[in-house]
Amino acid sequence: MTTGKKFTTIKQCMVALGIVLNILGAFLALNLRLPIYLDSIGTVLTGALLGPVYGVATGVLGSLISGITFDIYSLYYAPVQILTGLMAGLLFQTKWLKGRWLPLGSFVLSLPTSMASAAITAVIFGGITSSGSSYLVILMNNLGMNLTLSCFIVQVLTDYGDKLVAVLLVTAALKVLTPEMKGRIRGGGHGAL
Repeated sequence: MTTGKKFTTIKQCMVALGIVLNILGAFLALNLRLPIYLDSIGTVLTGALLGPVYGVATGVLGSLISGITFDIYSLYYAPVQILTGLMAGLLFQTKWLKGRWLPLGSFVLSLPTSMASAAITAVIFGGITSSGSSYLVILMNNLGMNLTLSCFIVQVLTDYGDKLVAVLLVTAALKVLTPEMKGRIRGGGHGAL
């Protein structure tokens, strides 16, 4: 999807913006105890604009900074951000995240991340993390459902909601950008936006 091979100032700024969006979203979701995470909006944005490599870099760096500053759990979920950046970068190059395909494409985006998140949550944390979705895992587990299955079901539901929100926000942002702005961001261009 990228037309320029160099890591230009504009691309650096887009990655930085993506990291900030991830951190702010994660901080908001964590403090409001939302059942979705909001930590991948920037990852999806840079993946959509610059491709999977930039999406992966944005996601991993956002997880590292969030983990060091306010949510240690973020560090453990860096593999999920890798999958998100990779999938978003690839799926935005297809019809899957456009028009009537968007809800299904968001599910395709969320499925591998859900499996990775569920495994991390169940195996490393015993189903309990800093996320608001942990309340749902505890409830299902107390109702007699297996912990791993509880984690997987909750992750599928919450990851789908999270990725759908991220894709909808990114799609809205991309519609605002002119083709010239997108070209300058993707190709690096000269001068300011």
